[in-house]
Amino acid sequence: MEEDRSYLATEKVGRLMGKYAVPCVISLLVGALYNIVDQIFIANAGYLGSYGNAANTVVFPLTVIALAVAVMIGDGCCAFVSLNLGKGDRAAAGHSVGLSILMAVAGGVFLCAVYLLFSTPILTVFGGTVNAETFARAKEYFFYISLGIPFYMFGQAMNPVIRADGSPRFAMAATLCGALLNIVLDPIFIFPLHWGMMGAAVATVIGQIATALLSLGYLLRTKSVKLSRRDFRWSNAVAGRTLSLGACSFLSQISLVAAMAAINNMVRAYGALDPIFGQEVYAQIPMAVVGIVMKVFQIVISVVIGMAAGCIPVVGYNMGAGQRERVRKLFSLLLVCEAAVGLAALGVVELLPRQLIAIFGSANESAYYTEFAVKAFRIYLCMVVFACLNKATFIFLQAMGKAVASTMFSMVREILFGVGFALLLPRFFGLDGVLYSMPVSDLLTALVSAVLIAVTYRQLSPGREAKDPAPRGGALEKQGRRMGLSSQP
Repeated sequence: MEEDRSYLATEKVGRLMGKYAVPCVISLLVGALYNIVDQIFIANAGYLGSYGNAANTVVFPLTVIALAVAVMIGDGCCAFVSLNLGKGDRAAAGHSVGLSILMAVAGGVFLCAVYLLFSTPILTVFGGTVNAETFARAKEYFFYISLGIPFYMFGQAMNPVIRADGSPRFAMAATLCGALLNIVLDPIFIFPLHWGMMGAAVATVIGQIATALLSLGYLLRTKSVKLSRRDFRWSNAVAGRTLSLGACSFLSQISLVAAMAAINNMVRAYGALDPIFGQEVYAQIPMAVVGIVMKVFQIVISVVIGMAAGCIPVVGYNMGAGQRERVRKLFSLLLVCEAAVGLAALGVVELLPRQLIAIFGSANESAYYTEFAVKAFRIYLCMVVFACLNKATFIFLQAMGKAVASTMFSMVREILFGVGFALLLPRFFGLDGVLYSMPVSDLLTALVSAVLIAVTYRQLSPGREAKDPAPRGGALEKQGRRMGLSSQP
C-alpha cells in the first residue's frame, strides 16, 4: 500500500524538520566519520603519524569526487520525487528512482576503473609528491579505497532517495551500520594486525559495502514509490531533470574538490619555502594539519547540510502543493538553527584548538605540528558562521526547484572565491595565505547570500502567493514557470 504523504502539507514545520533533518544530520555525520575516524587512528599509530595523515589528506578530495556524483544523483532524485509526490504523480517519481539506481551503479564502476588506471598522475595532481614517504602511503591507501568506490557511491546516492520515500530513519541506520563497522575494524587492522594504510582503507570499504547492501534491501520494499521494470527504462527527459535538480549538490562538492586541489598544491609549494616546513623531516606537517582542519570543518558542515537536505522532501512537497507560507516558515527556522550551529563551532575552534589537535596524535609529533595546527584552526574557520548560512541557503534554493540560482551561488563560493583566493593570497602572505582563503571566501559569499535570502523571502510572501497561486496539476516545468521558480539549467 502506498504511503499517504499529505501530512507534509499539514504537520507543523518544526516537527517535520525534526523528523526529516535529525536522521539526515546523523547520516551525514556518520558518513563524515569514515574519513575522520581513519585519520584519528592513523595519527595515533606511531609508525604512520603525520605521513599517514598527509596521505589521507591527499586522497580525501578523490573520495569527494565520488560523493559529488552520488549526491547529484541522489539529491536530484530526492527533489524530483518530492515535487512529484506533492502533485500526486507517482509514476514520474518511480521512473526517477529507477534511473537513479542505474546511474549510481554505472557511475561507481566507471570511476573505480579511472582511479585504478591513473592513480599515480591523479595523486600527483592533488599534492601527493610533498615527499616520498607521503606519496607511498597515499598510493597504498588510494588503491583499496578505489575498490570500494562503487559501493560507496551506491550507498550515498540511495540515502536521499530512501529519505524521499518517507524512511529517514532507515537511511540513517544504513549509514550508521557501515560507520560502526569502520570504527570497530579500524583499530583492529591498524594496531594488532599492523596493516597500516591498507588496514584503514579496508575497514572503510567493508563499512561502505554494508551500507550499500542495506540500501539495496530497502529498494526491494519501498513505500511511497513502487518500482517496476519499466522504471528502469532510459529516459533523457527524466534523467536530465533528475540530474539538473542535483546539479547544485554536485557542483558544491566538485568545486570543493577544486578548492582542495588548489589548497593542497599551495600548501606543498609554499610550505617548501617556509624555513621550518621546507625541511624534509617537517615537509608533510602543513598538508597533514590542513587536512585535519578540513575534516573538523566537514563535521560542522555535515550538520549544516543535514539540516538543510533533511528539509528537501518537506520543501518539495509543499512547493508542489502550492503551500508557500509553510516553506517560508521552514526557511526562517532553518536559518536560525544553522546560525546556532555556526556559533557553537566557532566557539570550539577558537577556544579549544589544542584539545582538537590532541585527538589527532599531536603527542607523537614535534611542537611545530601543534603550533601550526592552532593557527590553522583559528584562522581557517573564523568565519564558520557565514559558511553555515551560505551552505544552507543554496541547498534550500535547490529544494525549491531553483536549480539555476542554487548552482550559480555554489559556483561563486567554491570556484570564484574558493579556488581564486587559495591561489592568490599565498602570493602575498605565503603559507598563511592558504589559511586566509577560507574566511575571505565565506565573508564575500555571505554578501551574495544576503541578497538571495531577501529575494527568496519576497517570493514566498503571502502577497505573492495570493497573486500567483500554484497549480496542483500539470507538468513540473509549467508549474515552475508559473511560480517564477524556473529551474532550467
